[in-house]
Amino acid sequence: MSDKPEQSATPANDKAAPSSPLRSPIRPTAPPGEPLRSPIRPTMPGTASPPPAQRPDPPQTGLLNKAAKIADSQAVEALASGPLELPDHPQAALEMLRRKMESVASEFGEGKINRAQFNAIYGRYSEQRTIIERLLQKDPKNQAWKQAAAPGHTSFLRQHFEARLMYFLVFQHNMPTALMMGGKQQPNMDQISNVLRALWGMPNRPKIGLARKEMGNGYWLVLALGDHAVTLTMFHLEPSAQQATLVRDLHLDFERANRRALSTGTRSLERFVFPQRALTEKEF
Repeated sequence: MSDKPEQSATPANDKAAPSSPLRSPIRPTAPPGEPLRSPIRPTMPGTASPPPAQRPDPPQTGLLNKAAKIADSQAVEALASGPLELPDHPQAALEMLRRKMESVASEFGEGKINRAQFNAIYGRYSEQRTIIERLLQKDPKNQAWKQAAAPGHTSFLRQHFEARLMYFLVFQHNMPTALMMGGKQQPNMDQISNVLRALWGMPNRPKIGLARKEMGNGYWLVLALGDHAVTLTMFHLEPSAQQATLVRDLHLDFERANRRALSTGTRSLERFVFPQRALTEKEF
């Protein structure tokens, strides 16, 4: 994750959304805990680039820097807890890897990690297992299995493939400008306007809902809907179910805390509190 501070949330002063309709409206379902199978397919114009100071490192440099930081943190942990002990025989190493694979599968099933994280980490353990099995098949006395069973890399894979929040916006229903926005990247307002038109044009829009939709170019939209407002968040890489649920919970708390102001239709920011600010403070 970038060490650069995220832009603090600030009120939005966006222009009114364009009025051309979408071809395919989103169709969120009512249960708040389930991701929506939304058929929206807005186009993905080029997203606004962050200021030069906020541009990410080149891919290779960024990966090497992340790997170095994770290796440093692992070294500190190893010094604090003592050296890691490998199993004393290869069958124990294979059993250890099998338990790790089961644990990763459980994490994905519980919504704690996304598909990219699962594929990368599970693939790493599977590769280690296959190498050990092949080494033993060729020579049961070969001690090279110890090197193949050595831990490492999975912490880097977990962090590298974790979804990162780019920005969030909060809109009162049928209002063309955002009540609040925040994040480290400027929103693509043409794209957001398309999504809102589709949402507000739905004939049977649910009062409460949660949608998660791939938008192209590695971006994912998570939309949390309530009685009076909607929170839209944009992530780079697919968010986990746990991350999407957090967006929903923060939006419901926003509506709960601001019920009076929302019911009267006020736009005075000093009357509101925004739990969504936690999205820019939380380490995603």
